Amino acid sequence: MTGSGASLVQQAVHAVRDHIRHNDLKVGDNLPGEAYFAEALGVSRAVMREAFGALAALRLIDVANGRRARVGALDGSVIAASLDHAVATSQVSIPEIWDVRRTLEVRTAALAAEHRTDAEAVEIVALAEAMADAGDDMDRVTACDVAFHAAIARASHNALFVQIISSFAPIMRVAVPAAWHTRTTQEEKDQTIARHHRLAQAIADRDPKAAHLAMTTHFDRAIDALLRDPQAL
Repeated sequence: MTGSGASLVQQAVHAVRDHIRHNDLKVGDNLPGEAYFAEALGVSRAVMREAFGALAALRLIDVANGRRARVGALDGSVIAASLDHAVATSQVSIPEIWDVRRTLEVRTAALAAEHRTDAEAVEIVALAEAMADAGDDMDRVTACDVAFHAAIARASHNALFVQIISSFAPIMRVAVPAAWHTRTTQEEKDQTIARHHRLAQAIADRDPKAAHLAMTTHFDRAIDALLRDPQAL
């Protein structure tokens, strides 16, 4: 829809968001249907259908056949799609994303060391060990690495960090193998695994300073490797 139609859709989108906010609705709460909003706003059902579709695409509402729309939950997949598009269209580079990740994940590691549960500590250490056991199986290494960082984010007990870190997963599935391919000797690979172990142990030991240092070192080495061999991406 273009012109005035597009403006009506935008107004309808804002109206639904305002309804959620003003009625203090929470995740999973039901929303009135398209007909309700169409009548209240004086717009057509087609406008509201497009507005609901836009909100669903942004994961702000959850729409499924056969039931009413509900308030959506925070979803890092929206950020992930935007990042993937930015990389694909050369708006940002992998090293730039790695630099942003470094800033966020250093803090996340320190928080994880402070707030992790015993079960979360066991999971993080187990993932570091699984990465070592994966050897040269790059699919397993990558899967373990993605899961390792996601587990640390969950252990921070900050919901926003969890979603932001999860949004990096699609990029990691490309960049992790690229970074590993720059490690041409067994010693370099062993050092990378050792850095993951030190980070996991610092979190398990509830040592925020050590976790901060371990994550900083981990990212500094990863970024250095990518900058040395940008063609690997």
